[in-house]
Amino acid sequence: MRQVAYKVIRQVTAEDGYANLVLNKALRDQRLGGRDAAFCTELVHGTLRWQGTYDAILARSVSRPLTDLDPELLDLLRLGAHQLLRMRVDSYAAVNEMVTLTRSEVGQSRSGLVNAVLRKVSQKSFDQWITTVAPHSDDDLFGYLSIAKAHPRWIVEAFADALQTDGYELDDLLDADNEPPRVTLVARPGLAEVDDLVEAGATRARWSPYAAVLQGGGDPGRISAVSSGRAGVQDEGSQLVATALATAPLEGTDAKWLDLCAGPGGKSALLAAIGSQRDALLTAVEPLPHRAELVRANLRAVPGDHRVLVGDGTKPTWPEGSYDRVLADVPCSGLGALRRRPEARWRRTAKDVEELRPLQERLLDSAITSVRKGGVVAYVTCTPHPMETRAVVDTVLAQRGDAVLEDARPLFPGVPSLDGGPDVQLWPHLHGTDAMYLALIRRT
Repeated sequence: MRQVAYKVIRQVTAEDGYANLVLNKALRDQRLGGRDAAFCTELVHGTLRWQGTYDAILARSVSRPLTDLDPELLDLLRLGAHQLLRMRVDSYAAVNEMVTLTRSEVGQSRSGLVNAVLRKVSQKSFDQWITTVAPHSDDDLFGYLSIAKAHPRWIVEAFADALQTDGYELDDLLDADNEPPRVTLVARPGLAEVDDLVEAGATRARWSPYAAVLQGGGDPGRISAVSSGRAGVQDEGSQLVATALATAPLEGTDAKWLDLCAGPGGKSALLAAIGSQRDALLTAVEPLPHRAELVRANLRAVPGDHRVLVGDGTKPTWPEGSYDRVLADVPCSGLGALRRRPEARWRRTAKDVEELRPLQERLLDSAITSVRKGGVVAYVTCTPHPMETRAVVDTVLAQRGDAVLEDARPLFPGVPSLDGGPDVQLWPHLHGTDAMYLALIRRT
């Protein structure tokens, strides 16, 4: 299992692979299930999630700069450090297994270094190492949290800005970000009921009327409603923002809905299922053909003549004001879903946020242009970064003058801690969801 985990980590770090996709394929190919699959998953996700922290610890345990180590060797050391510091693995067994793995993967000559470094790492607990390698929190809180909670400093600072705090709530958010997420299912209305998912072993979720949580993980594909497309895997936060758009008050016609940035199609499927119960049809737009195919696959079980278009949402091919409801779930940094993508925090940079901002503004402007007078737009991101959320909305509305921001909080009944509005920010540490953001905009 360690060898499988190591090969997955190498694909992620050396080939920019996505951990969830590479790992799932490896587990299938090796026919690993149950405890073996869970152990392998923790090896991979934990090593990738805590990479920055382990690098700080290894830098104190290696006699040369980490940049001088071969990448293969560094990944082996990170994998060993995770077993020693964050898993219930006997230290002697962890070191010996990693030395054996080193011999088979990079050669006998490197095994002595791995043995020496990991034995040094094993001499302190995780908390003791944090005290050793992180700055004191009173002197540099963000620097301390960056090491202690395994988040790049710029992300810690962005979260503090979004929360408007640098206190215990920031600490809670970073802790929640490091917890493996639950597998949440959505029962697409008119096709499946939450009771169907409960009978298959899930439990009802807290906020979304369509959500259930698959207890103990497991393969959701074994549930017939999921394998048939009547249900799907979807974070509860994603369900809530799509449902908010569908339930926003609307006068006049309500027959044409648009998902402007549809891929891979989870929100499209939920909107289409809700719309089908009201004789509303959804048009889903996705610029990449392979992602458009994923949207079609998600819509396959939903009744109605819903359309999937391959096209650029910033360049509408339909007349202005064609739609009654529009979802603009724009490309973003994805900082709200770091718990699902353990490698993402080390790949993203502050520059990514800057580079995405013009596209986000163009897509929101296009969404407002696409909706009719009196219609509603949901601007959605899976990030709490202020420059990708309210700043984008404020900029676009200031330029247009024909749309207003409305209070979205009543569209989240029963959901606590939504702060002052009018937009809504969900949080992993408060709501157990991804950090989804929604601004509800009505064209005037």
